[in-house]
Amino acid sequence: MPDRILVINPNSTEAVTRGIDVAMEPLRMAGGPAIECVTLADGPPGIENQGHVEQVVPLIGTMVRKRDNDCSAFVIACYSDPGLHAARELTTKPVLGIAECGILTALTLGQRFGVISILRKSIPRHLRYVGQMGLNDRMAGDRAIGLGVVELADEARTFSRMAEVAAELRDEDGADVLVMGCAGMARYRDRLQRHVGLPVVEPSQAAVSMAIGRSRLNWS
Repeated sequence: MPDRILVINPNSTEAVTRGIDVAMEPLRMAGGPAIECVTLADGPPGIENQGHVEQVVPLIGTMVRKRDNDCSAFVIACYSDPGLHAARELTTKPVLGIAECGILTALTLGQRFGVISILRKSIPRHLRYVGQMGLNDRMAGDRAIGLGVVELADEARTFSRMAEVAAELRDEDGADVLVMGCAGMARYRDRLQRHVGLPVVEPSQAAVSMAIGRSRLNWS
């Protein structure tokens, strides 16, 4: 079986894919699987509403079918986990969503997790998902930085807002672990963790970590 994990960025913003790819470096190791990050060129610039989520579902399915023969696992690198269950029906390989994996990882690092979202309109979508996972009692809060996916490239503005929201989740909501609610935030994880003094989960890293374990242990 090919030892390759395909990380699919469902939006068309190449800068997001580059950030995810850099975030994968600690997980690339001798003897480990190749980790390839790809962009869905036909996707919207950012997955920012339910319409965008539903728009990319068939595109993700097409990519999974196309690469099924040369990959051992797939990761959907969008915090809405678009098309996750549909994609799982298309392959016998593991398919992991970064929201599900990011949240599950956070549960091992603290008692109550907080989510840093991009836009306020993202929060209801996230809350529905947490409710479906049966984890409302473990969630401290979900706060938005007020920036869209493309705007995350503005490093000074993005980090300033992320630092503010992280402090609010820690001090006002009681979060003891944070989850980044967008793959486009990947480049800021290390810096934010040092700044806020709490574990910060970058969900693409969490999902790929799980994919490596599942591939190596043959958990399909």
